[in-house]
Formats: sequence, structure tokens, C-alpha cells
Amino acid sequence: MKKLYRSKKNRIIAGVCGGIGEYFDVDPTLIRLLWVFLALYGIGVFGYIAAWAIIPEES
Repeated sequence: MKKLYRSKKNRIIAGVCGGIGEYFDVDPTLIRLLWVFLALYGIGVFGYIAAWAIIPEES
């Protein structure tokens, strides 16, 4: 069973996009572009901060 973690190796700010990319086997750059697109509409910033607080860091 796969678990969602913030990535330590694919990290730019907090590893949220890298962890989501690893979980879904998608390039983290695509996830980052999606976050930027959502940030333009005001949803992405709050969503990223919430994901940063909720998703545990990879051990």
C-alpha cells in the first residue's frame, strides 16, 4: 500500500509537489505547474499551505 509523503529528494519548497508526483507516478514539474495555475486563482496558495501542514514528511 502506497502512502503519501512530502518528498525529501524532489523538493523545492516543502516537498509537497514532489511527494504528490511520486505517489501518482507523475512528473513533479506537472504538479508544480498545476499549483501555479491554481495559485493564480487564489486556491493554490492556501491548498499548498494546508498540504504542507497535513502531509507528513518522508522518513
